[in-house]
Amino acid sequence: MSSAPERTLPDAGTVTMFTTTWCGYCRRLKSQMDREGIGYTEVDIEREPGSAEYVMSVNGGNQTVPTLLFPDGSAATNPSIGEVRDRLA
Repeated sequence: MSSAPERTLPDAGTVTMFTTTWCGYCRRLKSQMDREGIGYTEVDIEREPGSAEYVMSVNGGNQTVPTLLFPDGSAATNPSIGEVRDRLA
């Protein structure tokens, strides 16, 4: 788990989700979070300056999506909906 002091942290009970338009895992997790009522702010790493660098900083230099930023500053790469729920509880 890495902290992200340079990024604005999401509000309690929500996440920031770093995605791309073509990522199937991102689409699946977004639909699961929609069903669960979990709020998120989506950031396209191919369009938002600096976001790819953040994703690489928490993924060993890789632009792996989905990467989620939690209110406590921790990050998770391609988490299950259960992990997202548990970490927001």
